[in-house]
Amino acid sequence: EVSRKWMGTHYHYSGKSSKGIDCSGLTKIIYKEAFHDTMSGGCTDIIKCVQPISKNDLKIGDMVFFKIKKNRVSHIGVYLGNNKFVHAAVKGGVQINDLDEPYYKKRFYTGGRKLID
Repeated sequence: EVSRKWMGTHYHYSGKSSKGIDCSGLTKIIYKEAFHDTMSGGCTDIIKCVQPISKNDLKIGDMVFFKIKKNRVSHIGVYLGNNKFVHAAVKGGVQINDLDEPYYKKRFYTGGRKLID
């Protein structure tokens, strides 16, 4: 699993290395390494190039988007199955959480499926 080697990496805004990474940086690296697909920009850019997916239809590798700041999409993770997702959180860095944890359940916006060309 591509995300395993990133576990515990510290959060760093705009980071994209083992010294520090942010949520969109982690998502882009997972997609590049696991699916040989490249994306650019932050979560507000990435959400524009995905097919929306309901929480019930999520499959492993789909993206999950959250509205955390000021009611706009501001956080992204990658769905791992069994209601779990991996992401880079400001508190705790790269970690796995459950979509039904109260904090994430309240802020979940949509799932997204990247159409790989």
